[in-house]
Parts: sequence; structure tokens; C-alpha cells
Amino acid sequence: MFSVSLPRNSVLTAALSLLLTRLSCSSLSVQDVPHIASYFGTKTRYEEVNPHLLRDALSVNKSVLKPPDTERCSPVHLTAVIRHGSRYPTVKNIRRIHKLSELVRREARGGSAGTGFTGGSGGSGGSGAWLRDIQSRWEMWFTEDMDGQLVEKGRDDLRQLARRLSALFPSLLSEENVRKRRISFLSSSKHRCVSSVEAFQEGLQQHWGRHEVHYSHELDDHLMRFFERCRGYVEGVENNRTALAEVEKFKHGEEMERVRRRMSERLGLPHHRLTPDLVEAAFFLCSYELSIKSLHSPWCFLFDESDAKVLEYKSDLKQYWKRSHGHVISSLSSCPLFHHVFRTLDKAGRPRRSSEASPEPASVLVGHAETLLPLLSLLGLYKDKTPPTADNYSTQHGTKPRPHPEVQSDNDKSAKRKRA
Repeated sequence: MFSVSLPRNSVLTAALSLLLTRLSCSSLSVQDVPHIASYFGTKTRYEEVNPHLLRDALSVNKSVLKPPDTERCSPVHLTAVIRHGSRYPTVKNIRRIHKLSELVRREARGGSAGTGFTGGSGGSGGSGAWLRDIQSRWEMWFTEDMDGQLVEKGRDDLRQLARRLSALFPSLLSEENVRKRRISFLSSSKHRCVSSVEAFQEGLQQHWGRHEVHYSHELDDHLMRFFERCRGYVEGVENNRTALAEVEKFKHGEEMERVRRRMSERLGLPHHRLTPDLVEAAFFLCSYELSIKSLHSPWCFLFDESDAKVLEYKSDLKQYWKRSHGHVISSLSSCPLFHHVFRTLDKAGRPRRSSEASPEPASVLVGHAETLLPLLSLLGLYKDKTPPTADNYSTQHGTKPRPHPEVQSDNDKSAKRKRA
């Protein structure tokens, strides 16, 4: 969270809240959380970065808003740019999961030989043991009609976030301001974002002890899905096969190849049948079942920490070269949102005549990772001196930035370079 504060005679404390994902509370005990849970990139649960939410999903750190001792400030405006809550996989990943499930079950029925890997213990279980084990312990439950829809836990993500922000900014996110429609709510047209902005409003009502919710929000893809409308980005990155060359090179490089061989040995599968995409599908299964159902999936036992780091880095490369600092046009595509945010903050901070209306107390904008990452990049955040590439995994995979203290607040999922 970024705070801008001026002395009382200017009466301004403006906040821009940049939230990447997953603000949920889990029913899992600490020992039930997969050992690789912090390596899921943008699919990482929020509480892996802020474990205090496991103890209290509504806890807030009000010290991040404390002004300097010499200043007396009061808040007049809050702008929050938020990613949607936890969701189901998209159709593309669901189809990969289906393909992996069918491969494993077919091989299990055929009695494939190999080194077994029993999910329950994480150790060897004899010839084909892991294949037989997963056939008995796991059922395919993803269907294509889920296609990226918000899950109930995702609604909780936004409800809880709303309540935390209400506790931090009670004078801005007040019942009166919402009732009189002084607060603007904007969303991408995608159903997961619409559901998220609705859940945020539900959270506000819960904070005030109300039960009836009258939703009030606008759809604005010009601001929240700017990446679709920027011709330079669409032609230069989205539809440019060479834009993600580093990702493709790493995908078929020696680090990924080692992960693929280890996984095929554990499953007892012929190496050539387990493609890099299917390896990633198994990794995603572990992350989705944790974030959606709070389950320690048997698929998680296929990977040790070194495997998870490689797969995380592969995801990092994609985010870097497709959404972030890899190509300048990626960050520039967020200019419409950037200008909207700072025009709003500027308007809230300008002196006004007594006859002028009070500034809007809050603006809540709900979008995607594709919305946030270019904006973070345009702000110059989390930019490494040496760009991550397919060839420098050994020096880049553990890189961590030194974020501004206010960025490391209740809303930061960017504790590592990879998160941005």
C-alpha cells in the first residue's frame, strides 16, 4: 500500500492499494500445508506470504498508516486496484489436467512398471505404487464449465479484504458513503471480477452488521482490460511468437528436463509421454486444490523443493516477459489506468473552494493479474538490474527485492521479485 500524506491544512492521506491475489483464510493446519506451497507464483495463496491471516483473517496492521510525528493527517481518499479472488482454472488448464489424469489412470490400469511414489508418505512404494495410489485417492473433479469462475473461497477473499480495509479507513469506507453512493466500484466485465466486486460490497455490509446488499458497480474494460485494447501490446507481445522466446527456451532446457525425468520416474511413466505442459499441469493441480479446497493434494508429493523452484521460475519468466519489465510496451499499455488513478489522487489532494463538492472518498477497481503487473511495472517496482532469462536460473531464481515498508503491508503479495 502506498500512502501519500500532507499536513492537516491540506487534509490528505491518499492510498493506492495494489493487490495481486489470494486473500483467504484456510482451514488447513500448518503441518497439512504442502511443503511447496510458497512456490506457486500468481497461484500462491495469500496466507503463504501473510501467515497471520491463518490466525485471524481480519487482522490489520494500522502502523502502516501512521504519519510522521511532526504531521497531523486525516484520510480523504483511498484508491484500491485489486485482482479478483481465488478462481477455478481456465479451460486451457482444465484440458491439460484432464489429459494428465487420463494418462495416469490409463497407465495405472495397464500396470506400468517403474519407481512408485506413494502420495501419503512421500516415499517409494514399489512398482507403479503411486499410479495405483492416486487412482484410489483422487477423482477428477474439474469440468470445462468452471472456466475461471470465482470460487466461494474467492468470495471470502474479497469479503475479508473489504472488512480489513474498512478497519483501516473507517471514515472513507463508511456505511454512509456507500449508501449515498459516494464510493465508485469499477470492474472488468469478466464474471470472476464482477463476482469479486460484488463480494467486496458484501464484505462492507458484513463489517457494519448488515445483511441486505444492493450492488452498485460499473464495468470498464477500457481501464481494467487495457491490454486487449493496446495495439502495440497485442501485436508486439500477445501475438508475437518471439516475445516469449526465453520462456520457450527454459521450458525445454536442462532444468525443466531434470524435473520431467524425476516426475516420470516417480510415476513409472515412459519419459516421452510426460510433456512439460503435463508436468506443469500436475504442479497446478497441487496449487488449485490447496487454494480452492484447502486440500493437501496427493499430486503435491510428486515434487520436491528443487522441482518447485524450477517450475516457479518458469512461471516467473512468463510473467516477466509477457506482463512486466520484459517489454516496455507491456507497462506502457497500462497508461489509461495509471492516469486514471493519479488523476483521482490529484483531484482528492487539490485545495478546493467551500462551494465545491467534497472529493470522492474511495474508488475500488477490480481486475486481473494482467491489470496489475503492467501497472506495477510502469511504477518501476521490482525491476531487477539483470533480467531473468532461460540461461541465468542459478543466479536469478532466488532474487528478492527490498520493497518500500508500506508496500509490505496487509495487501502485499509481492514479497519476492517473482510476484511482480
